[in-house]
Amino acid sequence: MLSVVSIVEGYGEVAALPILIRRLANISQPQTEVRAEPPIRVHRDKFLKKEYEFKRQMLLAAAKCGENGWILLVLDADDDCPAELSKDILKRAQEYIPHRRFSVVLAKREFEAWFIAAARSLDGKRGFCFDPQHAVPAEEKRNAKKWLATQMQGSYSETLDQPAFTAQFDMRQARQQSPSFRKLCKEWEAHIGKLVMG
Repeated sequence: MLSVVSIVEGYGEVAALPILIRRLANISQPQTEVRAEPPIRVHRDKFLKKEYEFKRQMLLAAAKCGENGWILLVLDADDDCPAELSKDILKRAQEYIPHRRFSVVLAKREFEAWFIAAARSLDGKRGFCFDPQHAVPAEEKRNAKKWLATQMQGSYSETLDQPAFTAQFDMRQARQQSPSFRKLCKEWEAHIGKLVMG
């Protein structure tokens, strides 16, 4: 069994990311049992700006995943540059968990941008209505949650709809339209592939 320990910032991601991990596993490693451990939820600013908190969460994740596991950090990039912030986080993490496989994926700008990237596939789901005339570039929309709510008559719920959409959105569409989701897929293929091959 391969353990994936994720670190996330939102309550929606706590429920959604294990679903996404299981979907990725079913597609790419159907013969291998991949266990999505319950995510570690952090406060983004405290986690990134307080070194003691960063170290504490890194060591906790390392203990939970074990020697053969993988740690996946998924945060919203917000207005930060995903490439620069990822590089900084990776460098800092190496000081505390050099003995663990670790990846950083920053959703540009929000996790929900991945739903916008695959919006066509969500048409008719949970009251979501996809109108091509109102389509927006997936990773340029500053408030993806608000855009989704607008297409759902103002009813988007992070804790209810995020896990549900995660189970339903077309990952091929998201990979084509969202560089940050493509990054997640590449990290999955690189790290889980290595674990499977030993």
